Amino acid sequence: MQRFLIERDIPDIGAADAIRLRSAAKKSNEVLRQLGPDIHWVESYIAGDKIFCVYIAANEDLIRKHSEMSGFPATKIHKVNLKIDPTTAGASNVGPIPVGHTP
Repeated sequence: MQRFLIERDIPDIGAADAIRLRSAAKKSNEVLRQLGPDIHWVESYIAGDKIFCVYIAANEDLIRKHSEMSGFPATKIHKVNLKIDPTTAGASNVGPIPVGHTP
């Protein structure tokens, strides 16, 4: 499985109320159930007219399929190769940590 960061352009999403956000999450979850165990929604962040979503999936095609079926645009899809976080500063190995690796 691979980790992906999806950028979605959705006008006025930053002003969405709880009902709209709950409805969007419900729709996404329904599509995820239909697509099966090879795709998982981790979390999303809303900033202005964009949503940045973190997904784990077997491949980018599943991300695109979810976008098509849910109606949520996948404006940009980035495969995450490496990560750094505060623990990287004290890690014994030098450089970023491969995604999925726990130091």
